[in-house]
Amino acid sequence: MLRFLLRRTLGAAVILLIISALVFYLFYAAPRDPARVACGKVCTPETLALVRHNLGIADPIPVQYWHWLLGIFTGRDYGVYGHCPAPCLGYSFINHEPVFGTIIDRFPTTLSLSVGSAFVFVIFGVGAGMLAAVKQGKPLDKIASSASLIASSMQIYIVGVLAMYFLTDQLHLLDRPSYTPFSENPGAWFSGLLLPWLVLSVIFTANYTRMSRSQLVESMSEDYVRTARAKGLSRRTVFFRFAWRGAMGPIVTIFGLDLGVLLGGAIITEKVFSLQGIGTLAVKAVSTNDLPTLLGVMMLAAVAIVLLNIVVDAVYALIDPRVRLA
Repeated sequence: MLRFLLRRTLGAAVILLIISALVFYLFYAAPRDPARVACGKVCTPETLALVRHNLGIADPIPVQYWHWLLGIFTGRDYGVYGHCPAPCLGYSFINHEPVFGTIIDRFPTTLSLSVGSAFVFVIFGVGAGMLAAVKQGKPLDKIASSASLIASSMQIYIVGVLAMYFLTDQLHLLDRPSYTPFSENPGAWFSGLLLPWLVLSVIFTANYTRMSRSQLVESMSEDYVRTARAKGLSRRTVFFRFAWRGAMGPIVTIFGLDLGVLLGGAIITEKVFSLQGIGTLAVKAVSTNDLPTLLGVMMLAAVAIVLLNIVVDAVYALIDPRVRLA
């Protein structure tokens, strides 16, 4: 197992290095001059040259990338803007603050939104899929399949607005969405994020219901499951020890990808509910051409997806010994 994880970690480091190089080049090789964006509306040639020097964007792109990469581990000086401590992802062109600090300030909101909604859609999605698979061909199976198909065709920006109008404004069943740090008030943290959790989990729950049902139906038709039944094992033992375990591999894999994407910013959900997370930060960076901030957000999403894939690989290896042995 240790060699398995080391191999995956080394591969992840190489992937992140390649992603960072490609994204950095695409951003800073754009026709628009980043220094003009940082310089503001009133910008003289002298000021423009000073901004280029302070932000370190006067050098060739490979040299800029090397300084940016080195700054992640050692920190970096940005002229009049001061020293950016490690891990340094650069200075924002707009607010002239360290990008890493801005991301850290926004990340708890996105983390709370992502983990809470993931808990909801995994519990309800996999649970509904299990019931549908056990009751295959019966009314419960048809209801669950039809409901998941309808829910998967909905859009968050429609469901979110309608849910907030009826559940919050009209019926007053839920509090208006907001973010309160868990350490300050756990009750306010839960009540403020409950509606976004439910809305964000609607489509994911539908997808996990259909996926878990199909995987379980396929798994229950395998030879090893029929052999377990022939040995006289109870239905519960056959289902959870053999069929359920065999079906969980693909579900765990997709869950790791989905959670990684959510940690990179649930953009639509954050915009609908006015939550100041990573998603809204990315939208603002795009609208203002704040390349360092946008690069930092993209690298956060890449790191989240890659690290969660390592965790998924480890869990997959525990579930299926064939992966570990291979």
